[in-house]
Amino acid sequence: MSVLIADDHAVVRSGLAMLINSQQDMQVVGVAADGREAVELGVKLLPQVVLMDLSMPPGENGLIATARLKELLPEIRVLILTMHDDEEYLFQSLKAGAVGYIVKTAPDFDLLKAIRTVHQGESYLYPSAAKSLIERFLRQGNKSEEFESLQLLTEREKQTLRLVAMGYANKDIAEQLCLSVKTVEAYKARIMEKLDLKTRPEMVRYAMKKGLLDLEG
Repeated sequence: MSVLIADDHAVVRSGLAMLINSQQDMQVVGVAADGREAVELGVKLLPQVVLMDLSMPPGENGLIATARLKELLPEIRVLILTMHDDEEYLFQSLKAGAVGYIVKTAPDFDLLKAIRTVHQGESYLYPSAAKSLIERFLRQGNKSEEFESLQLLTEREKQTLRLVAMGYANKDIAEQLCLSVKTVEAYKARIMEKLDLKTRPEMVRYAMKKGLLDLEG
């Protein structure tokens, strides 16, 4: 089976390629350092499986690349390989079109099993991810509709939050939204105050939970 690796760390790409190429039934046909390159190589090389990291350079992270690949190549099988053992990353990955999710701390055997499983047309979830999926389903089944906190934000604040979650620095956000860096900082402070968030990772998780990264662009 043909595999494309997308990860922004050269050492990781090299190690994964060596592992996969050591298998008689697998071959790495390409490696990408960011999401944009993953999409370009996916369209060019038509791999059967894409091993996709989530945390790659701003603007073209693994979630966005996965969604674009699935739009362009509906039959492609995307397996998320990430350091994030977090249910929000899991659900957003599945929503983007991934058919598998495994953490980088998993043994080599499990990774190879995951690649073979998704190649065969099945889904693969690492045990901790499967547990999160079940727990969330149970929570949602017993939860009454809650207040939509996203309504507290202005459109400009939502745009700022989305770019923060995508990994952009204040300067880059200011350039994209035609604002000053000071204004961006003020927006971030207001967002955190309104949503009772304390750290950047909390902002990222909130944005993912609310589907802000589903927006194109």
